[in-house]
Amino acid sequence: MFVPHRSLAACLLPLLLAGLAATAACAARPLDAPAHDGATRISVEHLREDFDALYAGLRAAHVDLYAHRSKTGYDALHRRMRAALDAPLTTTEARVRFQRFAAYGRVAHARVEPPMDAWETYLNGGGTAFPLFLRVIDGVVHVSDTIGEIEGVAPGDMLLAVDGRPVDAWLAPVRDLISADNDHLRDTQLETRLPLLAWLAHGSRDSFAVTVRKADGREVDAMAPARSRAEYGSLMASRVPRFELDWNARQTRMLDGGIAYLRPGPFYDNRPDATSPWDNGAFLAFVDQAFTGFIDRDARALLIDLRDNPGGDNAFSDPLLAWIADKPFRFSHRFEIRVSAQTTASNRRRLQDTGADRDSLSARFDALYRGQRNGDLVQFPIDWVQPRAGRRFEGAVFVLVNRHSYSNAVSVAAIVQDFGFGTVIGEETADLASTLGAMEQFTLPRTGIEVGYPKARILRPNGDPRPRGVVPDIAIDTPIVAGSEDEVLQRVLDIVGERRR
Repeated sequence: MFVPHRSLAACLLPLLLAGLAATAACAARPLDAPAHDGATRISVEHLREDFDALYAGLRAAHVDLYAHRSKTGYDALHRRMRAALDAPLTTTEARVRFQRFAAYGRVAHARVEPPMDAWETYLNGGGTAFPLFLRVIDGVVHVSDTIGEIEGVAPGDMLLAVDGRPVDAWLAPVRDLISADNDHLRDTQLETRLPLLAWLAHGSRDSFAVTVRKADGREVDAMAPARSRAEYGSLMASRVPRFELDWNARQTRMLDGGIAYLRPGPFYDNRPDATSPWDNGAFLAFVDQAFTGFIDRDARALLIDLRDNPGGDNAFSDPLLAWIADKPFRFSHRFEIRVSAQTTASNRRRLQDTGADRDSLSARFDALYRGQRNGDLVQFPIDWVQPRAGRRFEGAVFVLVNRHSYSNAVSVAAIVQDFGFGTVIGEETADLASTLGAMEQFTLPRTGIEVGYPKARILRPNGDPRPRGVVPDIAIDTPIVAGSEDEVLQRVLDIVGERRR
């Protein structure tokens, strides 16, 4: 909510083009034993010491470690996994083990980040990766795209099995590496992180035996060749163009029927020459100019497109919402923080690194923590935002979201829905409206591995604590296989037009 990040969708191409990997020497092997992590191995003693520190740190600093899993279950898993640390491991192997433990809690913001340096080395060595892109809908796994032509497999097919195992069994160790509060968020991450996660879970392969079901019910066995980075780039460049959203674009225009269209882009300064992502001056100028133009052109309805929006900071989104608000609003009903030594230290490091002034968010956190005991739950005050003085947009408002709307984009949709500022339309967001978030980090003493954890429970404006995304008022599914045009936008415009008649 406060830290801008790129959407998972935006990370797919770099994940593949940054290095897909191994040479013939990197034969198929489980990625508990990655081949690209150097010769240094961590001793069993140090592994167990850090594994104990991982669990102890999460118990002390996580706002609600047992929100979705019992302490009994956690303790049993810790004992089993600790006993299994019975031989030296590389840092990459340790990260994979530790992430499996962190992901057990089913909280997106409790995680050990994947070993991107090892992935880069693997890819730069010429290795290959899983060649199918998948999308899970109501528990059914579909092929959304393929890297190049694969005989017997086409986008839209249902994937039934991989390497002789039912697809859910093949995906199980992959899913175990994903920190996610619910299945929707977990499976949405599969769409964009599968090449990396499949490598971590199953190792490198030259090819994958797959079974698919066609639309007519036929089951077809096929061999899907793994693809290198070079192959990925050339094959994707030569395919028939399909519609793709630009997650980074800021767009504004008038559409037929007096409908204003605003795609605000990320809620941080995304200009290539930006000196700070937190400077909202250029963004506010863009928003003010857009709304002034909409009003001057007598727009009767407004569509705010937040699809694939990575989010950012509410210092950007609040002034946008003030143009459409008819009452005071705020992004959270309650923002509750667990004070801990880890959180206090992480926040103070950030203060030292950034030289933040006393009005900054980190400075406000620091003041809140003073005088509190570790383990205390404290309320962070959330300021109310007033509607904009003077001219405001008073027409009908629609907010378009999809499963790849993240972070502050989800907060914007929740505000619009909970305060009645407009109608939310599209797909349920994978990211949560009420979340265990405001992530901080602590470092394990022996390996130097950083562990992320949520310090706060953040409730959406209406106070609903359920771990769900924003559920649209009007549902519109994104096609499994993209066409050449923006089909979702056209359907939305038809609905908006009908409602304005």
